[in-house]
Amino acid sequence: MVEDDLGLQRQMRWSFDRYNVVFAQDHDSALAQVRRHEPRVVTLDLGLPPSPDTPEEGFRTLASILSIAPATKVIALTGQADRDNALKSVQLGAYDFFGKPFEPEVLALVIDRALHLAGLEEENRRLAQRVGEMPLSGLITRDPGMLKVCRQIEKLAPTDATVTLIGESGTGKEVLARGLHQLSGRRERRFVAINCAAIPENLLESELFGHERGAFTGAVKQTPGKIEVADGGTLFLDEIGDLPQSLQAKLLRFLQERVIERIGGREEIPVDVRIVCATHRNLRELITTGAFREDLYYRLTEMVVEIPPLRARAGDAALLAHTIIRRLADQQGKEGLTLAEDALKSIESHGWPGNVRELENCLKRAVILADGQVIRAEDLGLATDEGDHRYLNLRQVREEAERAAVLRAMAHSDGNIARAAEILGISRPTLYDLLNRFSLR
Repeated sequence: MVEDDLGLQRQMRWSFDRYNVVFAQDHDSALAQVRRHEPRVVTLDLGLPPSPDTPEEGFRTLASILSIAPATKVIALTGQADRDNALKSVQLGAYDFFGKPFEPEVLALVIDRALHLAGLEEENRRLAQRVGEMPLSGLITRDPGMLKVCRQIEKLAPTDATVTLIGESGTGKEVLARGLHQLSGRRERRFVAINCAAIPENLLESELFGHERGAFTGAVKQTPGKIEVADGGTLFLDEIGDLPQSLQAKLLRFLQERVIERIGGREEIPVDVRIVCATHRNLRELITTGAFREDLYYRLTEMVVEIPPLRARAGDAALLAHTIIRRLADQQGKEGLTLAEDALKSIESHGWPGNVRELENCLKRAVILADGQVIRAEDLGLATDEGDHRYLNLRQVREEAERAAVLRAMAHSDGNIARAAEILGISRPTLYDLLNRFSLR
């Protein structure tokens, strides 16, 4: 409640004792209280110092409150005959207005209605965020950046746009490519993957386009290529940046014409296939060196999705570690194997240059060599990296730090609320409040 009259403050405190009320006297103290308490509802006297006889300071305070807390419901309090300023306050963004002097019971009805509406809007935002944060099937993450990538994949999946996934080795490019296929209308047909860097150049053309019988020594029968096999489905070209130049022109022609010719054949075969590519290399740099065709680049990059590395994904390393350990322990017949506290800290602080693949290899080695039921930091043999964080806004610092701490604690405790609260040094109800606030329930 923003009110400069101390007598009226006392009356309001007594009249509205069933609410959790904080008071402010002027523009600056009002903003301080809004930042500190983030109230759902504010009652604002338009006549504030240093000019209590005019509404200008009240209008300025209204604009400032809505700029830092746009979801807050502001109820402007004006003189009974001051209808023009009351209407102007609504035009400026106030939820409602009410005349002074007021009857507390009637104003309480307006406040209750504002609180109810604010609560509904907050719940809608929370539900929308929760629905928007459900990751793709098979992908384990709670990181906002990676969840944004998931949303991109879901939007692209129903289309036939050619998609290029760019990310470091081991970040899950094939998982996302399969997600594109499974969420598309082609899910009933085949998903065919080929690694352009793993097959010798003299065999890659045959793998991609197929060959006729007798086309070359050893070609004893007609063999369709990967492109033809993927007809009606999705073809995933992994490490497209390593595609030999001799095949880039032929792939470009297929992308333009959507027909192929098998090696040794003369017949043009139409193929309906969606192309998804992936690479860890900078294709633009390859173009400047002449290693990659520019026209092919523009054909393949209709849509580009950049995948963040594991070290940039808050809490994901520990979250993945718990899941991988359970799977590997079942495979090795070591059910009940867990990660010790020092092992989790080592996992969280490591830089993971090899991303999820490195994490899985590290944990697999530790599971195989583990003597007891607990994997410790020395079993992992990891060096740690110190993170470098730069923040500017103090409110942003607090929110980002709290969210990151909750994510790490929940990942660290494998979702155990009591254990996560203990790690954070807070009560379980406080942790539930934080989970609700950050839409992490």
